[in-house]
Amino acid sequence: MKYRTTLKHFIMREQTKITGATGEFTSLIGDVSSASKSIAALVRRGSLSGDLNAAVGVNVQDEDQKKLDVMANNLAIGWCERGGQLLAMASEEMVDVYPVPKGFRRGKYLLIFDPLDGSSNIEVNGPMGTIFSILKAPDEPSDDLAQDFLQPGTQQLCAGYVLFAPATMMVLTTGNGVNGFTLNPDIGEFVLTHPDMTIAEDTQEFAINASNQRHWEPPVQRYVSECLEGKTGERGKDFNMRWVAAMVADVHRVLTRGGIFMYPIDEKVRAKGGRLRLLYEANPMSFIVEQAGGMASTGRGRIMEVQPTDLHQRIPVMLGAKNEIARLVEYHREYDMRSRVTSVG
Repeated sequence: MKYRTTLKHFIMREQTKITGATGEFTSLIGDVSSASKSIAALVRRGSLSGDLNAAVGVNVQDEDQKKLDVMANNLAIGWCERGGQLLAMASEEMVDVYPVPKGFRRGKYLLIFDPLDGSSNIEVNGPMGTIFSILKAPDEPSDDLAQDFLQPGTQQLCAGYVLFAPATMMVLTTGNGVNGFTLNPDIGEFVLTHPDMTIAEDTQEFAINASNQRHWEPPVQRYVSECLEGKTGERGKDFNMRWVAAMVADVHRVLTRGGIFMYPIDEKVRAKGGRLRLLYEANPMSFIVEQAGGMASTGRGRIMEVQPTDLHQRIPVMLGAKNEIARLVEYHREYDMRSRVTSVG
């Protein structure tokens, strides 16, 4: 069997490039990897583990919390709280921060995660994923640990996602490019299969939930309409539209074959600030996309420069091929300028 670089060996090799590295970060990635394998095993069993699609409550987002969401969340906590690298964790499925319990050694990192993105796909045996982000805790932690998590995306030390599909894949960045690792079930290890992943600057593919079309702002309406007009329209080329209903799967497609992903602001979610969560989804995916040569924006600014104000803050998200996202940003700029002129007049 041909040797492939394992995730552990890859992270250890990267660690040697950092002066003063202690190995704690490598150990933390190992715990995240173990949690991901456990969640992958749970997802793989599907209905053999019972009705995982059953609602067991309502989460902080006022959404039905499924049995599978809770089980994945508990697995992530169980694997990551004991290693001694973390001070606390924050999850999309928990109202408050989860401090590492007394009795366990506490470390200098903060872990943010969405334990199971796209969990509704369990009903149709569709792809799902886990998203995670790692921050450095302040030297002097706050009395209210939630405040320590409110760091802009530019402060992320690491971001990644794990895709649960025909193959289980982890895609990871530590700020030095993007690499993809596939879980080899024969040895139980993630191995490097997609080194130096990049996103082409141009594309003819976009992903958006078209059922919300009537609620979009004019700049997004304009962009999508031009794409749908194809060769006969202003863009002069045909576009494909894709939508999986799991951000991990949609962003993974962008990374592997190009394109853009959009969940823009619309009138249904305007009062909430958007659909996707800044800390759990937008920031980690933006870090990955930017490291792959793409661009990530709200339409009106760089996502990773947004200062979080709440653990569960929502935000508009547009990310992927640099030239297409830049076009969307320009359309928003033109629209906002016209709106200001109109309001003054």
